[in-house]
Amino acid sequence: MKQLLFFLFISISITTNAQDVAILKYNGGGDWYSNPTAIPNLVDFANTNIKTNISKNPQTVEVGNQDIFNFPMVFMTGHGNVYFSDEEAENLRNYLISGGFLHISDNYGLDKFIRKEIQKVFPKLEFKEIPSNHPVYNQTFKFPNGMPKIHEHDKKTAQGFGIFYEGRLVVFYDYETDLSDGWEDEIIHNNPKSVREKALKMGCNIIEYAFKN
Repeated sequence: MKQLLFFLFISISITTNAQDVAILKYNGGGDWYSNPTAIPNLVDFANTNIKTNISKNPQTVEVGNQDIFNFPMVFMTGHGNVYFSDEEAENLRNYLISGGFLHISDNYGLDKFIRKEIQKVFPKLEFKEIPSNHPVYNQTFKFPNGMPKIHEHDKKTAQGFGIFYEGRLVVFYDYETDLSDGWEDEIIHNNPKSVREKALKMGCNIIEYAFKN
């Protein structure tokens, strides 16, 4: 009964809080703080183009902190090691199955670590490639070919992977594209306007999907 009441409270908390996005801080030594201009730029673009009302100063939340339940969506990136303790994995799982959403952006080097840690969160689930007809690619902005390519890493095709819990996409993982690099200030990577706009539009779709579902 207590567990049921806990999940009911958390579900209400997530769905009734103001629209907001937080940056996920994790242990293991990886640079969770990468791309500091990315989220503020994406938020500004989303607020302008899809009429969200997200704070322009994103907060940071730790994986194991109950404060994560205050945010309908959290974002994580980095290049290196990620480590979730058992308690952190349980907290993240409870957050996700209660209505939360996690967007992971591989900033090159994250893949081998995040796959292992997500297995702690969902031992019986695995990442599945998201087909191009999925709603996440078909929100305000349309991506008929699925995940757009933003940055070249290993000459691999850009892919979007997901963890689906009871049919709902709860984790979105962009791989071999580095969407968040495309959100950063233009001067940082010297991306042409068309590439930055493509990355920002895809980022908007993820936000829009996360807030609706």
